[in-house]
Amino acid sequence: MAIHLDMNNFEEEVLKSAQPVLVDFYADWCGPCRMLAPVIEDISDSDVGVKVCKLNVDTAIPLAMKYNISSIPAIMIFKDGKAAASTIGYQEKEDLMKLIGGVLNGSNG
Repeated sequence: MAIHLDMNNFEEEVLKSAQPVLVDFYADWCGPCRMLAPVIEDISDSDVGVKVCKLNVDTAIPLAMKYNISSIPAIMIFKDGKAAASTIGYQEKEDLMKLIGGVLNGSNG
């Protein structure tokens, strides 16, 4: 199950994480975000080498602004406390796995 982030746990769960972290920036009212939710949960239930988290942009506006989230859903993968790859909009699991693989293998997505 994906870890739900907020302003209080973002730094600890994402920026200080020893392993890469996939963050799904979403909002409850967003249709494409709701379509993406089962894909994110499927990835979180798999052992793919990343921690999977979700951040509701409506409850963490300063973080959304800090990471220039202007469209949702937005996926950002953090490695060593820095954004290593990102994508916007609904993505199939295979595409997200390629993005994850790129980060884990040291190339940018």
